Amino acid sequence: MSLGIFKFRESNLKTEEKRISPYKKMMRDAKRGDVIIEMRGITKRFPGVVANYRINFSLKKGEIHALLGENGAGKTTLMRVLYGIYTPDEGEIYVCGHKAKIKSPKDAISMGIFMVHQHFTLVSRFTVLENVILGLKSPKGIFLDLNTAKKRLIEISEKFGLEIDPDTEIHHLSAGEQQRVEILKALYRGAEVLILDEPTSLLTPQETKILFKNLRKMSQAGLSIIFITHKLPEVMAVSDRVTVLRKGKLVATMLTRETNEVDLARKMVGREVLFRLEKKPITPGEVILEVQDVTAYGDRGEIAIKNISLSLRSGEILGIAGVAGNGQRELAEVLSGMRKVITGKIIVNGKDLTNKPPKVFIKEGVCYIPEDWRVGCIPDFTVSYNSILKCYDVPPFCRKIMLNEKEADKFADKMIREYEIVAPSVKVKARYLSGGNIQRLILAREVCMHPRILIASQPTKGLDVGYTEFVRRKLLELRERMIGILLISEDLDEIMQLSDRIAVMYRGEIMGIVDAKEATIDDIGLMMMGVKRMSTPKE
Repeated sequence: MSLGIFKFRESNLKTEEKRISPYKKMMRDAKRGDVIIEMRGITKRFPGVVANYRINFSLKKGEIHALLGENGAGKTTLMRVLYGIYTPDEGEIYVCGHKAKIKSPKDAISMGIFMVHQHFTLVSRFTVLENVILGLKSPKGIFLDLNTAKKRLIEISEKFGLEIDPDTEIHHLSAGEQQRVEILKALYRGAEVLILDEPTSLLTPQETKILFKNLRKMSQAGLSIIFITHKLPEVMAVSDRVTVLRKGKLVATMLTRETNEVDLARKMVGREVLFRLEKKPITPGEVILEVQDVTAYGDRGEIAIKNISLSLRSGEILGIAGVAGNGQRELAEVLSGMRKVITGKIIVNGKDLTNKPPKVFIKEGVCYIPEDWRVGCIPDFTVSYNSILKCYDVPPFCRKIMLNEKEADKFADKMIREYEIVAPSVKVKARYLSGGNIQRLILAREVCMHPRILIASQPTKGLDVGYTEFVRRKLLELRERMIGILLISEDLDEIMQLSDRIAVMYRGEIMGIVDAKEATIDDIGLMMMGVKRMSTPKE
C-alpha cells in the first residue's frame, strides 16, 4: 500500500503536526487490538552465529507483549532490529500494514518506537526535567521554555501514575524513580510503542508492583508495550500475549491467559524445569570468612561500603540482597582482593588478608564470579586461554616457562561439555560468545578451581530458566561439599530459596541479617528500601 496519501505541504499544517511522522499518526489513529507492528521473516547473522532466523513477531495496539527466550535465543537482537540498532539481513518491518525502513534509533523514535534499556542513560547531575527535555528543540529558539516543559511533564506523569519532582537531580533518585524518568522521556516525546529490556532487574518488590500498575495504565491509554524478561511470574502477572524464542527461532506466540509457567519454561528450554530445588539440611562448619567493620571507596572516591561486618561458615550460603548499586559490587571486589579497604579487616581461613592482592586470595581458595562478564574474562583471548586465566602458571598447563596449549584445550573442552557452553570451538575468541555463554565459562572456571569460598555475584542474571536451574543446583552441590558461598543476587526468589542466612544492603550498609527460614519478601523489600532491622540473629 502506498504512503502517498500522507504527503503534505508543511506550510499548511500546525507546528505540532509537522513533527508527527505518517507512521506515528497511523499508530496513534489505530483502534485498540489492531496490529500496529509486524516483523516478517527477520533474520540477523553475526560471525559464526545466526541470532534470529525467519522470525515473525506482531504487536497490537494497547497490549503488553512479553518476549521470552533462553540467554542467546535472540530476543534482544530482535528488538534491536525493531529499534534500528541492527539492520536485518533478511525480512521486513511493517507499521500498520505499511512497509517501514528503520535504519537507526532516530528512525524508530520518529515513528514513535522507543526502547528503555536495562541500564539507564541519565545525566546524574541534571534534574528530572533537564533529562526529559535533553536534546529536544525549544519553541523559543536558543532560550529554554522550562515552565511550559514542566507543566507538560507534570500532566504526563500524573496521567500515567509516574509522579516525580521535576526539579530533583537524578543522583538523589532510587532505581525505580530513575526508571520512571526514562519512561517519561519516551512519553514526553510521544511514544506509541515502548520496548522495556529487563525492566525489573534494578527494582525492589514494591517498586515492581508499582511499575506493573503503571504499565497497565499506559496500555489502557493505548500505548503498546514489549516486555523483555526472563522472570516467568512477571510474564503471567502483567502481559496479554507472550512470544517464546529458542535458539534464534520462533517457538510460539500465545495468549498469556492460555498458558502457565511450567508450559512456558518447557517451550523456552525444550524440557521440563524444576522451579523449587531440594536444599538438604546441613550443619555449617567453622568460620572461614570474617569481615570486620570494613569501609571502602567506590570508583568515584565516594564511600561505597560503610562499617560492614559479617561472617561466612563452610557449608553455608549467605545471601546478599539489595537493589543494584548499593555497594554489592564493591563488597565482592573487596573480598576478592580487587579493591582496597580504608578501615576494617578481612580474615580468610584465620589469616588477615586485608588489602592483599587477588593472587593471595586465590591461593587461599577464594574464587569470584563477577557480575559483569567483561571483568571475568579477556574478550580477545580464546575460550581455551580464558579457561586457565587463574591457573596458567601451574601444572599441567605450564612446562617451565612454556604454556601447554594441548592441556589447556583439553581442559576448556571438558568445561564446554560439562557446563553446556555454546561455542564453535575452544579456539574461538570469547568476544564471539553470547554474554550468557561467557557467564557459563566463568562459572565453570571458578568452580573447577576447587574453591573453599565462592563469591557469586549475580550468577544467574540474564540466564534462561533451564540454565538458571543448572547454576542453582551447582551452588547447592558446592554447599553440600562444605564450600562457603557468598551469593549476591537481585533475584529475591533465588536468595530466599538458596540461602541459609540473608543480609540486606542499602547505600553501602547492612540493614539486617536474617535467618532465611524466617525471612519474608515484605521484610526483605523494606530493608532494600533502607528500613533498618532492629536486631539480627547471632552469627
